[in-house]
Amino acid sequence: MTSDYGLDVSAELESASQLRAAHFFSTQRPWLDLYGVYIKPVVPYGSAISKSSIDPALIHRYLPEELLFEIFTRMSPYTLGRAACVCRKWKYTIRNPVYWRNACLKAWQLYGVVENYKLLQSKYDGSWRKMWLLRPRIRTDGLYVSRNTYIRAGVAEWKVTNPVHVVCYFRYMRFYPSGRFLYKNSSQKVKDVAKFMNFRSAKVEGVYSGSYTLSEDKVEAAVLYPGLRPTVWRIRLRLRGTIVGANNRMDLLSLVTSGVNDTDMIGLDENILEIIEGWEEDETHNPDVPAISHKRGLTPFVFIPFEEVETSVLNLPVERMDYFVPG
Repeated sequence: MTSDYGLDVSAELESASQLRAAHFFSTQRPWLDLYGVYIKPVVPYGSAISKSSIDPALIHRYLPEELLFEIFTRMSPYTLGRAACVCRKWKYTIRNPVYWRNACLKAWQLYGVVENYKLLQSKYDGSWRKMWLLRPRIRTDGLYVSRNTYIRAGVAEWKVTNPVHVVCYFRYMRFYPSGRFLYKNSSQKVKDVAKFMNFRSAKVEGVYSGSYTLSEDKVEAAVLYPGLRPTVWRIRLRLRGTIVGANNRMDLLSLVTSGVNDTDMIGLDENILEIIEGWEEDETHNPDVPAISHKRGLTPFVFIPFEEVETSVLNLPVERMDYFVPG
């Protein structure tokens, strides 16, 4: 015979078990309070309206204006563009010309401060942000990569067939605001090459350094290949972008290799463009190394930011394609 006391104890144990389970599944997440909070419109930067509105969002209450300014100052322009999509307040805060002025002066530091200010007033209506979006510039936060393929004849194992192989290789270029750049020609993937595309490991990993100039949307660069027969590698490119301000494509206009003599080698590493500036297209200073204008392997360069080198589609394995053509 079951007593009422036993029923009460079982019911209390069951309710306590359910309470513990409910407490386990409802974990406290205080950061969720930052979401779903209505943010009132704020006064745009530079507006004549002096009335200030109180922003009830917790993230803005815990981040004062001074701290927010320091955070945005240390962001790259492309990160600022992403941050501007967070909320309306950040969007108007990032419109502050201070951020874009610093970015522009760093990107075009070779022109000098005075020349940049003249272009700002004459072409871009005094807006640093407009200058950043519309003026052609070389991106320095990643690598420009050109993927090229060619067909190579294989060893014929049968008399009735002639095998050919499709070979894939990459050209890598990394630019610096100072007018220097690094170049590497390799069959390695982007994620492997990006690790040593810097001046510290350039000599060890077969990375060559050179100099470049930018005029409007035209880029001219040159690299010296040392060795028993030194060779100058000259390249001309044209900047463009898939969207406004992207500058993520480079069309290869010409590629020329020519020889140099011992006299040209003096000081050639410092600024190679100053020495070969007056050279003709087919000019060479070493009869053993003729000037060759390459017509193949002129695939456009695609820009890959450093944060995307691990996930880039260029890391995918190239399928082995061996074609047997009847003889």
